[in-house]
Amino acid sequence: MIQINNVTKKFDDFIAVNNVSLNIDDGDFIGLLGPNGAGKTTIIKMLTGLLKPTCGDIYINGQKMTRNNKDVKKILGIVPQYTNLDKELTAYENLVFAAKLFRVKDYKKKIFELLEFMELEGYKDRKAMNLSGGMARRLMIAKALINDPEIIFLDEPTVGIDLNGRRKIWDILKAMKAMGKTILLTTHYIEEADYLCNKVCLIDKGKIIDKDTPDNLKKDLGAYTMEYFDNEMKTKYKFFKNKEEVIKYTTEIMSSNYTLRETTLEDVFYNFTNRKVI
Repeated sequence: MIQINNVTKKFDDFIAVNNVSLNIDDGDFIGLLGPNGAGKTTIIKMLTGLLKPTCGDIYINGQKMTRNNKDVKKILGIVPQYTNLDKELTAYENLVFAAKLFRVKDYKKKIFELLEFMELEGYKDRKAMNLSGGMARRLMIAKALINDPEIIFLDEPTVGIDLNGRRKIWDILKAMKAMGKTILLTTHYIEEADYLCNKVCLIDKGKIIDKDTPDNLKKDLGAYTMEYFDNEMKTKYKFFKNKEEVIKYTTEIMSSNYTLRETTLEDVFYNFTNRKVI
């Protein structure tokens, strides 16, 4: 469905994306997990035709992606990092505007279905400027779905949203996954990538440093993580494949100055980059 072949994007001397290759199959839910400035948004902008790669090619549904490829854009739904709502229009009017841009037939029925799906039917007449952060994000997702896209790009869709609002959006994204949509999500929330994505790409400084299912990434590093302080009072990490290895090691060191827990994707990221996902 999506092929990213050796794509690099430079801004003068700065390399934002460095020789990235990635294949996304039909129905995949892929997470680009990395800190701010890792190159996630730049990848989304190239996938949607807003930026041209410095080198390399992007193919979507068998067609090369360019700014003017209208056939590809018809099958895309995009939720940008920053709001794309008209603040002076109501929730309903924002969706009408989007529907007419895509020439959606029977758009009124489609809009009410989306408002119900997003739990926004009671707020259809409220101006976008008066919606809460979580409501505005759900309206942006509804706007991205107005053309019933095959592929959906979500750039940090829950940034700045409280936990309750984030959970509601997660439920919506899981429902979209169940519909068979192909989804690419960028995030720096560890639990978001772990909960939603069937595959995760760890990205840092413009490079994909590893990619696999969340479970496989954690298992490859070690199912269990021990945190402890060294002689310089710095936090160190040791990883174990199973509980038997943990028991053997703790018996040998004869110390209680450690914390044992299950390995997280953040541990995986830290092991590769020596820094946290923030």
